[in-house]
Amino acid sequence: MGFTRSDRELEREPLNLKILVAGGFGAGKTTFVGSVSEIRPLRTEEVLSAPGSRFDDLDGVERKATTTVAMDFGRIDIRANLTVYLFGTPGQDRFWFLWDELATGAIGAVVLADTRRLEACFPAVDFFELRGVPFVVGVNAFEGAPHFPATEIGEALDLSPGTPVIVCDARRREDGKGLLIALVEKALQLSDRNNSRPTVPERQDSTDKRGEA
Repeated sequence: MGFTRSDRELEREPLNLKILVAGGFGAGKTTFVGSVSEIRPLRTEEVLSAPGSRFDDLDGVERKATTTVAMDFGRIDIRANLTVYLFGTPGQDRFWFLWDELATGAIGAVVLADTRRLEACFPAVDFFELRGVPFVVGVNAFEGAPHFPATEIGEALDLSPGTPVIVCDARRREDGKGLLIALVEKALQLSDRNNSRPTVPERQDSTDKRGEA
């Protein structure tokens, strides 16, 4: 006699999701992970040095004193059987070689944008679009930064139709959760459309279509 597992049993199966938090240098990735995470986040920040300033573009973020050199890590339990692991990527181009490793197994990404330096998130947008990884754009509302409608920001970033653009404050936990929920919903929609769970394609060697940012 065969046995089938009930829907209730399937609902109790633990599910772990991996989500990346990406964006340009100083866009608020470390702050975002820290505000959403239910555990003390793991951070790999180092003080910005004079030699490093020759390579890092501080235009618009002159007061930034530290930088992520590997990743930020956090965790949030959505419900009893659903856990999201957050991996914040480094923002500078000299650390982009880490992105492929961090992206392995991720269901999607939150790309944080700063309207003062919108071009800084082009590489992240290109990275995920090229690999077919679902993502949403969170426009971090910095004090004093210019405000634009979400539609204009989407056009400026040349986003694919249907890519969510959401204004947020990376310091607010509820804003962060809203972005994560929007991302999971987008990933599930794409998964249903493709009749398979969202996965990250194998590593590809290519250049960004928009060029260096």
